[in-house]
Amino acid sequence: MPRTWASGRLRVLRGWRRACDTAVWDRWLAVALAALAFVPALSAVSAELGDLPARPGGVLAVVLMLAQTLPLALRSRRPAVCLTVVGLSFAAYEALGYPAQFGSVTVYIALYSAGAHQPRFRRATALAATAAYSGLATAVRLLGSPDGPAVFLVFYLSLAACWVLGSVVRRQRAEETERRRLAAAAATAAERARIARELHDVVTHHVTAMVVQSGAAQYTAGSPDQVVTALQSIGDTGRRALTELRSLLDVLDPATETAREAAAGTVRDLVEQARTGGQPVELIAFGAPGLAADVDLAVYRVVQEGLTNAVKYAAGQPTVVRVGYRDGRAEVEVTNIPASVPLPVSARRALSGGRGLTGLSERIGTLGGELTAGPEPDGRFRLRAVIPAGGEGGS
Repeated sequence: MPRTWASGRLRVLRGWRRACDTAVWDRWLAVALAALAFVPALSAVSAELGDLPARPGGVLAVVLMLAQTLPLALRSRRPAVCLTVVGLSFAAYEALGYPAQFGSVTVYIALYSAGAHQPRFRRATALAATAAYSGLATAVRLLGSPDGPAVFLVFYLSLAACWVLGSVVRRQRAEETERRRLAAAAATAAERARIARELHDVVTHHVTAMVVQSGAAQYTAGSPDQVVTALQSIGDTGRRALTELRSLLDVLDPATETAREAAAGTVRDLVEQARTGGQPVELIAFGAPGLAADVDLAVYRVVQEGLTNAVKYAAGQPTVVRVGYRDGRAEVEVTNIPASVPLPVSARRALSGGRGLTGLSERIGTLGGELTAGPEPDGRFRLRAVIPAGGEGGS
């Protein structure tokens, strides 16, 4: 819970910082356009409507010029307010016939900003802007504008294009946000599945070994030395399980960086642990290992799953582990002879995690490898995996 709360607070702070950055840029934009509106040389670049006879500018003209530029400071946070003030100021300025000035282009920016940032009542805003423009066009026409309907239509279409462009940007931004959300959800689901596989591999293997060892210990009650050996083996297995679980928890901690995801150990450790528990295991290794960390861990998990199944279903029977590296691939195989007296069904269910081979197949598949498991013609059971040594689909 504290970690979730902290990550939520961090997202809020980042969003607030981005909003502050946008607000700062909007303020600078408003100030710059307000200053440029008073530069006579830029008056040729303006948004004129009606071509009414020009009248001398005055205090009201200055106020209207500032009212057309300074509201852009709110264009991202309050786009409707920005559009309303800028639009009304533009309409009044044009209807009064004041001289052309650069600040009038802000009506285009205000419309684009409303299209891009207005979260609600978008259709009502568009209809209101259209009605306001119709009123302005009628007013300037009645005031003696020489422009015909075609001029007013072209000007309206240019204004509408600014709104549409903003709407397109808004839609693209929303789609990108949705893609990121779905990607984050998929990554979260994949991470949960990975953690579930890790927990299954760690817990099932070691608990299975402990259960089998404790069950065997009851038959050695008459031999104190054998009882002590069995108890030591159980203790060693429990400590190894705790070590791997701690390592897995370290991986889940973002403040911890580990080269190997589970710090699980080596294949030889697994073999020695199985031998200590009474399972006769032969290890055959060939080739020089040079694997990515995820492939190395996958090899470890294949051997772990194979030995776990051998202890479950072929306790005391010879088991062979082959691990090799050749032709850019890691090859791992665990083969065992079935027990002459198999475990009861209830015992198998108690020892089984229910998703060992399925989770292992998913792990191998994500690395671009292949996992096979099943009985051989001679009755042996074989678990085999071939994995590209580079990991991540062989890259």
